[in-house]
Amino acid sequence: MPSAVRFGVNYTPSEGWFHHWLDFDLDSVRVDLDSIAALGLDHIRVFPLWPLFQPNRTLIRPRAVEQLVALADAAAERGLDVNVDGLQGHLSSFDFLPAWTQTWHRRNIFTDPDVVDAQAEYLRRLAGALADRPNFIGMTIGNEVNQFASGPHPDPDRITPEEASRWLVRLLAACEDGAPGRLHLHASYDAAWYQDDQPFAPEHSARLGGATAVHSWVFNGTAQRYGRTGVPTEHHAAYLVELSKAWADDPHRPVWLQEVGAPAPFIPAEHAAAFTEATIASVLDCPEVWGITWWCSHDVSRDLADFPELEYSLGLLTNDRRTKPAGESVARIIEQFRPMAPATRTTALVVDTTSGRSACAPGGLVFEAFARLTADGARPTTVLVDRATDPDHLAARGITEVLTPDQVLR
Repeated sequence: MPSAVRFGVNYTPSEGWFHHWLDFDLDSVRVDLDSIAALGLDHIRVFPLWPLFQPNRTLIRPRAVEQLVALADAAAERGLDVNVDGLQGHLSSFDFLPAWTQTWHRRNIFTDPDVVDAQAEYLRRLAGALADRPNFIGMTIGNEVNQFASGPHPDPDRITPEEASRWLVRLLAACEDGAPGRLHLHASYDAAWYQDDQPFAPEHSARLGGATAVHSWVFNGTAQRYGRTGVPTEHHAAYLVELSKAWADDPHRPVWLQEVGAPAPFIPAEHAAAFTEATIASVLDCPEVWGITWWCSHDVSRDLADFPELEYSLGLLTNDRRTKPAGESVARIIEQFRPMAPATRTTALVVDTTSGRSACAPGGLVFEAFARLTADGARPTTVLVDRATDPDHLAARGITEVLTPDQVLR
């Protein structure tokens, strides 16, 4: 764990969004990075578009890799570290899958041997190109790749949890082979924690890779159910951080809040700054947090069509690089932040997913009980039901009180 929590942002280029890779302009990128660094942030998460970097199964474009390295070097000049998501994959409601996995070449991106070999080589190549850069944090396999494995995706590549595990282990090993010793991980959206039939499971997130990544979006029913200032809404990110610890084998495994944002209209623009401050404050009260990486840096230009409405206004900065109120809040938090070690959370809520992970989702028993405890001033964490009576596990985590959801909600 670092001595202090890392503060970063998911980099969305102000000119051309992620299509900027088609007309890569390093000068424009540099100005974007200047505006990010001015907020006091220390890292960015970067998204190459997989079909542009690997347009054929056996072609990884050298020029695209050079541009990625140039972006990383420009970030280093501004004191920004870089994490790279490899398989894009899925971004802001759009899928970016290479033609050699689709239509006439349709094959499962998780289990087809040729596809997986190509993915492994691609991730190894990207990691290897950055391995000697001091500001390279490491690779994330891809952005929320679990959405391709199940509904509600309209055309999923269905797999079993065992197949998901094999895929993750293989690709994490490829990242490590390319850049040994870096922080390599994978990222799922919250279906991994909440959706009963999602093959990417909590165990995968909490046990594979160098850290647990959680992505917190309150448009998942949380803000709709509890309102923009409801305790479950303002503490949703902290809930996911603490929920993930139930499945971790390492009692001190780092957790990275890798995506969190203030989506309108669920969080109206005039309340985005307050939501940002409340969310970050609640997460900073969680032990073992590696970092908080806000989504996103710059608004999506209105010149680009067909995005869901909320995607246009998620930036800390406008499309012309002016700081928004939420960005001002983040800058102020960073300026005032001092390294700290949050007190151990000694009260644990029992997590029993025998009847399904939906118990952990908004409206579920675990979710409701966690919110009740938080509203009452407690600082809960979670523990799996089969570990709830294990004295060694509880002692390793500093847990002194164990409560079931039924006990709390009564």
